[in-house]
Amino acid sequence: MSTVPAGATCHTAREKPLDLLTISVRAGLGFDGALAKVVEKLKGPLTDEFRRALAEIRVGKSRRESLRDIIPRTEVPPLTNFIGAIIQAEQLGVSISKVLQVQPEQLRIERRQRAEEMAAKAPIKMLFPLVGCIFPSLFIVILGPAVILIVVNLGT
Repeated sequence: MSTVPAGATCHTAREKPLDLLTISVRAGLGFDGALAKVVEKLKGPLTDEFRRALAEIRVGKSRRESLRDIIPRTEVPPLTNFIGAIIQAEQLGVSISKVLQVQPEQLRIERRQRAEEMAAKAPIKMLFPLVGCIFPSLFIVILGPAVILIVVNLGT
């Protein structure tokens, strides 16, 4: 099993596994069973990490340690927050179902905020190509005939 590069595709392919995990837990499966269902049904880097954690749990490693080991392998901050929330819920005895309900929604909000931030930066990034490439061409097309007429009229 390979490790996931920092934030690569794990960043984009994490909602489906977390949604399936939430649905499975809310349907009555235990967390380990829901994790097995996610590993069985989906493919992707996050699912591979869950598969590895599940294998470690089956070998005898505690769930807390197995989930905590995902963090250094992926280095994705929202996933780190998610795993931290799961571990904390397990330690405090809070229902994992409630935590799983809140966390994917939080990830969606963060993704939406990142998209809005990128959209706000787009006009600034388009400014230099416009000024450097498109405006000079536009000036040539608009002012070219006028310059030619001026040169012809001044020459005669």
